Amino acid sequence: MRLWSEAGHGKTRRSFRSYINRTLDFFSPLGMLNSYYDRYTGAENRPVFFDINTTFPSLNRLTEHYSEIGQELDVLLRSKPAIMKYHELDLTQLYVSRKFYRDKDWKVLMLYAMGERWEENRALCPKTCALLDEIPDLFQAFFSILEAGKSVPGHRGSYRGYLRYHLGLRIPKNNPPSLRVKDKWYVWEEGKAVLFDDSLHHEVVNNADEDRVVLIVDVLRPMPPRAQYVNRLFSRTVVRYVYAKGIFRLSPIIWRLTRSFSNSP
Repeated sequence: MRLWSEAGHGKTRRSFRSYINRTLDFFSPLGMLNSYYDRYTGAENRPVFFDINTTFPSLNRLTEHYSEIGQELDVLLRSKPAIMKYHELDLTQLYVSRKFYRDKDWKVLMLYAMGERWEENRALCPKTCALLDEIPDLFQAFFSILEAGKSVPGHRGSYRGYLRYHLGLRIPKNNPPSLRVKDKWYVWEEGKAVLFDDSLHHEVVNNADEDRVVLIVDVLRPMPPRAQYVNRLFSRTVVRYVYAKGIFRLSPIIWRLTRSFSNSP
């Protein structure tokens, strides 16, 4: 199942829009930074999936403690209605979180973002957060709860300075959801992990009748020392103060406003 058509005028409009977006991105500060990283990542031919053992072995510690993380998750899921939808946490995710299947939700419980810690959430899963604190070059971490039947349209991350790790925690056994990254597919399994390039075009196809829950952990992409220094500096200053601090301040306000409108007669 795909969420969009590849035929007719729609494809032409999308191609033109994609061309304009790529052009604007190239001349933006972020686009120029991505182009700099491309010298070391393989640019358009950069890998899709990565071997965790050779690329970022410290992530294996999370996989090894899958059961403990899952136990804390079970407690969190008892309060699922109070967990924010992705677009309530971050309005820039409105398209991927809200565009399709509006009767289904994509919820996230944020734990860490570019140096900012969501202490209220972290207190609910101290063992998980203790493990996360051991990960070097941690960029972002959160629980991702995709409700039964909720698919995610094709999109790509705007920053190439990180790689994304998924640890399968609660995966439907009947018709499990699948992830497409570029032209490759991955099917989640409980207790198994995958590491991929979030800046490549990807989508989630989900026809399952149960929720899918994964722990998402972003880590700074391994690069040569000079590029990695730039990556750390940009992530811990510009991204932290422009993005992370912003969503941590605004998302509770957005969440309360959303609840107020949804409860109004």
